[in-house]
Amino acid sequence: MEYALITGASKGIGKAIATELATRGFNVLLVARSEELLQQVAGEINSRYKVKADWLALDLAHPDAPQHVYDWCRAKGYTVQALINNAGYGLSGPFEKYSLDQHLNMMQLNMQTLVGLVRLFLPDLRQQPRAYVLNIASSAAYQAVPKLSLYAATKSFVLAFSRGLYQELKGTSISVTCVSPGATDTDFPNRAQLGEKGMKAAEKFNMSPQTVASIAVKGMLAGKSEVITGFINKLGAAMAWLLPKSMVEKTAMKIYE
Repeated sequence: MEYALITGASKGIGKAIATELATRGFNVLLVARSEELLQQVAGEINSRYKVKADWLALDLAHPDAPQHVYDWCRAKGYTVQALINNAGYGLSGPFEKYSLDQHLNMMQLNMQTLVGLVRLFLPDLRQQPRAYVLNIASSAAYQAVPKLSLYAATKSFVLAFSRGLYQELKGTSISVTCVSPGATDTDFPNRAQLGEKGMKAAEKFNMSPQTVASIAVKGMLAGKSEVITGFINKLGAAMAWLLPKSMVEKTAMKIYE
C-alpha cells in the first residue's frame, strides 16, 4: 500500500498538507516530535477520510533521523509514493544572538535531514509508476535576509537543490516540487523569536496553512518544479531579482530590526 510521508506533520503547514492529501485519497505517514499531537492528527484523518494514517514521534533534527524514518517504513512495510519535506524552523535576530549548536541544529533540520530523506527514499520512489518529492522552502529563499541570515540561506539551499534535482529526474516517474510560502499563520514567528515589528509585518500578509497546503499539493501533483504562494510573495521574488541586492537586503532587514 502506498503512502505520502510528511515531516513536521503535527501542526501548521505539515498538518494541513497531510489533511489535503487525505482528502485526495492518499494514505499518510506523519512524522514530528510531539507524540500527543501526532496521535490527534492521525486520529482525525482516520475518522474523517477513507485512508490510513500512521505516525512516528521523532526529533528530526537528530543526525540519525533520516535513517530512522526510512527503517521504520521498511519495518512496517510502507511504500512511500510521495515524500513531503516540510519540517524546519528559523532563528531571527543578529547571527551572534544564537550559539553555534543552535545554528547547526537548524541547519541539520532544514537541510541535512531533507537531503538524507530524499537520498534514502529515492530508489524506492523510482519503483513507483508515479512518485513525488515536495520540499518546502520559503519566500526568504530568494534573497539574503539580514537578521534572518542563516535561515534564509538554508531555504536558498532547499530551493537550489530542489530545482537541480527536478532537472536530474525529468523524464523519470519522479517529479520534484519546491514550494516557497511567505508569512503563514503558524507557530513559526514564535519559534523564530520574531520581534514586534516582524510580527506585525507577518500579520498583514498571513496566509492560512490550509491555503498554502492546497497550493502546494496542486503544484506537486501537476509536476511543477517551483511554486511561490500568493501574489505578494511572487512580486517580492521578482523584485529581489530585478532590484539591486543591497536595496533588497536593507529593506528586508528593516522588518527584523
